[in-house]
Amino acid sequence: MRSFECNIITIFPEMFSSPFKEGIIKRAIEKGIVEIHICDLRDFTHDKHRITDDYPYGGGAGMIMIPGPLKEAIEKINEKTQSKVILMTPQGERLTQSKVRDLSLLERVTIICGRYEGVDERIRLYFVDEEISIGDYILSGGEIPAMVLVDAMVRLIPGVLGDEDSVKEDSFSSDLLEYPQYTRPEIFHGYRVPEVLLSGNHEKIRKWRRMESLKRTLERRPDLLEKAKLSHDDRIILEEIKRTKT
Repeated sequence: MRSFECNIITIFPEMFSSPFKEGIIKRAIEKGIVEIHICDLRDFTHDKHRITDDYPYGGGAGMIMIPGPLKEAIEKINEKTQSKVILMTPQGERLTQSKVRDLSLLERVTIICGRYEGVDERIRLYFVDEEISIGDYILSGGEIPAMVLVDAMVRLIPGVLGDEDSVKEDSFSSDLLEYPQYTRPEIFHGYRVPEVLLSGNHEKIRKWRRMESLKRTLERRPDLLEKAKLSHDDRIILEEIKRTKT
């Protein structure tokens, strides 16, 4: 079973103490499948105040993360084995399930958590391999986006989840949203579970789930259908759904 190593460069290492000690990530670490190392950027400063930011050249509001500590931290992490260096930034490529899948196949990644008004451009140009955004909005820093990315990657690594098939059926795994899910009781406040799910007919259940997945995607995220791999039957189902809506 292969292992996955993730290094996170941050000025707030304590932010990661709780999220990685719970749930799936905790179990992955305990199994030895995943290693997560939190790198305190201030350990790579050389002044008594442990400064990691400075005013921008040319003026303007806010502060910029200085390049020296970031360069040293990256080089220390990559001292023996190279890792893919990722900068979490709102200017990066939008994170998708496809991108998560690609990253989860790597052996080592290093994630830089930006802060303030961003990092010195020379770090982005010469020391970063990839820039990733988790959405078109602004957060206080890259720590929470880094947690999102780590959680998304770790759950795709073989051996992390108890049921590997659950990953295949997640929303976005097939470029469609997941179908509705039900559990006990069969009747809740007068609302029943769809009869087909109680039928025991696996083929009927499969078809119902596919139809509901297509319907939910059409209603909530029609943009996903443009790139989804749809069969001839899928397209017939979509046309029928559209007809019944009009």
